[in-house]
Amino acid sequence: MPSVALPRRAGRRTDLGLLALLLVAGASGVLAFGVGTPLPSRVVAAVHGAAGLGLLLLVPWKAVVVRRSWRRTQGRRDPTAAWALVVLLGLTVVTGVLHTVAGTTVAGVGVLQVHVAAAVGTAVLVVVHAVGSRQRPRRTDASRRALLQTGGLAVGAAALWGAVEGGLRLTGAPGARRRSTGSHERGSGDPDAMPVTQWFTDTVPGDDDGGLELVAGGRTARLRRRDLDRGDTVEAVLDCTGGWFAVQEWRGVRLDRLLAGLDLPGDGSVDVVSVTGYRRRLPLADAGSLLLATHCAGRPLSAGHGAPVRLVAPGRRGYWWVKWVRRVEVVDAPWWLQPPVPLQ
Repeated sequence: MPSVALPRRAGRRTDLGLLALLLVAGASGVLAFGVGTPLPSRVVAAVHGAAGLGLLLLVPWKAVVVRRSWRRTQGRRDPTAAWALVVLLGLTVVTGVLHTVAGTTVAGVGVLQVHVAAAVGTAVLVVVHAVGSRQRPRRTDASRRALLQTGGLAVGAAALWGAVEGGLRLTGAPGARRRSTGSHERGSGDPDAMPVTQWFTDTVPGDDDGGLELVAGGRTARLRRRDLDRGDTVEAVLDCTGGWFAVQEWRGVRLDRLLAGLDLPGDGSVDVVSVTGYRRRLPLADAGSLLLATHCAGRPLSAGHGAPVRLVAPGRRGYWWVKWVRRVEVVDAPWWLQPPVPLQ
């Protein structure tokens, strides 16, 4: 009897370890889209990478569990969903490693995009699998032995991540030069070489030079493009959630200069709205670091990069950098009172 019970407990511990790693990898992956400052993004990226690679450590044990389950349920359960989960999980790990090493693009589709799509599919199938298995929490799941094994798994995952990072640096692979967010350099100093991307629900509009509407302090002003080129410059990193970054010099007008002398709420926010309806709300206190740019690297913005004017938000990921800005409005509402990522 003990010889039967022990493998069952071992199988359960393996499944719990996989679930824990998947939860950490999923949560850190989502968080990585919103964190753009160096130290926090580096920590999040490290946790995400270690959790993903840690899945590989459990493959030998999970293979034993799968073989045992296959013999027990053969002919009584459709294995399609289980195999689909295995394939998607494998694709998620492989594309994550490929993006880390080289950040490649195949037929115009970035490996990171495939990674995210596979991860979403994996998450759906994990939920279906967890519901179908009807497992319930047990007191032994939080036993001292279980906690020690969890700690050992975490250490092993961190060591594996460290080994991969060390290997990238020793070999000089492109991944050794990626940013703390995991993004690879594309087109720094050369806007023409910078990828043209936008949020997946947004599209590049037609030519539009209708100017910008500024609403603040109870007043509305309409500004033309030439009114916004006031010579303010900033070197900032555009770090796209598509997995690339570019360091550029942006020119235009700082938002605090544009709002100078107006009656503004002390703790308000500013809504930046695109001609497409895309919008982001930022703290009014950040106005001194925000730039409404008309030029990039000394050249007028192209349509794909946000002409006639786009927002430059240093320290924030690319989806905060609203393109094709049509309206800037100061509002008496907290900046965080919005979806964490754009929904439109």
